[in-house]
Amino acid sequence: MAKSPAGNDTLLSLLPVDIADAGDGCYGIEEGLLKVHVISSSGGDRILAILGPGAIVGELSMLDGAPRSASVTAIREAKLSFVSRAAFDAAVGKHPELYRHLTMLLARRLRDMDDALTATSFLPLKGRAARALLSLADAFGKDVGAGRILVRHKVSQSDLAAMAGIARENFSRILQDWMRRKIVSRLAGYYCLEKKAELERERDQ
Repeated sequence: MAKSPAGNDTLLSLLPVDIADAGDGCYGIEEGLLKVHVISSSGGDRILAILGPGAIVGELSMLDGAPRSASVTAIREAKLSFVSRAAFDAAVGKHPELYRHLTMLLARRLRDMDDALTATSFLPLKGRAARALLSLADAFGKDVGAGRILVRHKVSQSDLAAMAGIARENFSRILQDWMRRKIVSRLAGYYCLEKKAELERERDQ
C-alpha cells in the first residue's frame, strides 16, 4: 500500500519539472508525506496509500487527462514538483522509455490498491491492522537493531485505522494489546515494530 520510498519511482528523473497548481499532470514528492484516499461505500475515509519523498501522485492524468480517481492530502507539510501532461508528451519523444516507467508504476499501484481492498474485505480486524503497520514499515522502516523496525514518519492512529479500513476505536484497542505484549511500541508519535514476525503472524491468521 505504501511502498513508494525515494528511489523507487524514476520517472521524474527524465522529466522537466516545476512547481504549479494545475490538474493536468502529476506531482513528484520532494519533501513531506501525503495520503491517497477515497470515500468508502459506508461513507468513511479510506486511505489507499501513504507516500513519501521520491513517489509520484496523479500519474493517471499523464495518460488520459481524466478527473482524479482519488484525493491526495498532506499529512506533513510537503514540497511537490509538477509535471504537466504537455511536458510529459514532449519528453516522451526524446525518452520513449518513459511509457515503460509509467506502466510499471501504474501496475504496482494497482496491485497495492487491490491488495488493500482485498484485505479490507477478507481479513479480520487484527489482520487489517497488522497489514497497515507492516506496509508502513516496508515503505518507511529502518532496522534499528535486534530485529526492531522503526517507522521514520509520524502517522496518526486515525490515519492508520483508515489504512486498515477499521474504526479508530478498534485500531486503538488492538494497538494497546500489541503494546502490552511488546509487539509494537510508540514513542513521541513514532511507531516501532518490536517483533515483526509476531505482527506478520497476526496478519496471516
